[in-house]
Amino acid sequence: MFRTWVFQKVKCLFSLLLAGVHAFSQDTIKKHLPIIDVHVHAMKVNPNFSMDMCPWFLKNMAGGDPNQPAPSFLNTDCAEPLKAAKTDQQMQDEVVGTMKRLNMTIIAYGDPDILRKWQKAAPGRVIPGIGVSSGKEMTVRAFKDSLSSGFYKVMGEVAPQYQGLSPSDTMLDKYFAVAEQLNIPVGIHMGTGGNGMANITSPKYRASLGNPFLLEDLLARHPKLKVWVMHAGYPMIDEMIALMGANAYVYVDIAGFIWSYPLEEVNDYIRRLVQAGFEKRIMYGTDLLVWPKLIETSIGVIENANYLSFEQKRDILFNNAVRFFRLDENKFK
Repeated sequence: MFRTWVFQKVKCLFSLLLAGVHAFSQDTIKKHLPIIDVHVHAMKVNPNFSMDMCPWFLKNMAGGDPNQPAPSFLNTDCAEPLKAAKTDQQMQDEVVGTMKRLNMTIIAYGDPDILRKWQKAAPGRVIPGIGVSSGKEMTVRAFKDSLSSGFYKVMGEVAPQYQGLSPSDTMLDKYFAVAEQLNIPVGIHMGTGGNGMANITSPKYRASLGNPFLLEDLLARHPKLKVWVMHAGYPMIDEMIALMGANAYVYVDIAGFIWSYPLEEVNDYIRRLVQAGFEKRIMYGTDLLVWPKLIETSIGVIENANYLSFEQKRDILFNNAVRFFRLDENKFK
């Protein structure tokens, strides 16, 4: 009788312990500190662009020869290259799974059908954006109607540099005027495009058109426009710092270069922005394309940055984006 009683007690305690471990596990997941990725591309998977890729693949930018095939844009020679998603469903499943596990919200641009599917799979975690880069994509009227519909919350990615245009080109001015009128934040591509961009994929691309100073006329014409500079104008750090110093409404994201250029170079660039006093205006972003694991790779750069305090990391990963996009912080608790 005594032995039975002891067995039941032990069984009961063991059950309580398991329940406690399960509850702790669930609570830990629920309390993962929130992260906002301000630069995600939600596109259909292109089978012609589905090769694996090594992070920081631009650490060795070999030159080419115009009489030979173009040099490879991506490097796959490493121990653990990132795997490309092979289907739209695989991409969605992996991205949404990571978002839920890491308590992430994303600002995403791209195919509207993909955006809606991601929104349905991850309610409240996908904020859609719509971009215009040359003025040929849609009329000003259609653009305003798209923003006024309520589906799109952001103007981005705006990438006139690939079209051979300055962001201050008057061809785009009426679109920026709409964003200013509707109080919509704008993300503009400035800076690098990768190795041999003008030779390999975008003949209109000009490195000089990524100079952050080219934003000055645009900002002067639209003084109430909130702009974040994508890729933080890399590698033009001095110009980026000067522009931010002169314009209080300008923020940056660290997307793209965070996983492509040499890691030491990446950290030096972010460190310069922080040292210059702009830790409250740097936002985390991936420039996520076809490799779902880019999210964790990019987050790791910030989490492992020994030159950043815990508070600075939280600013970059979350707080600064909440402030810039005027989000309700209570919704993330």
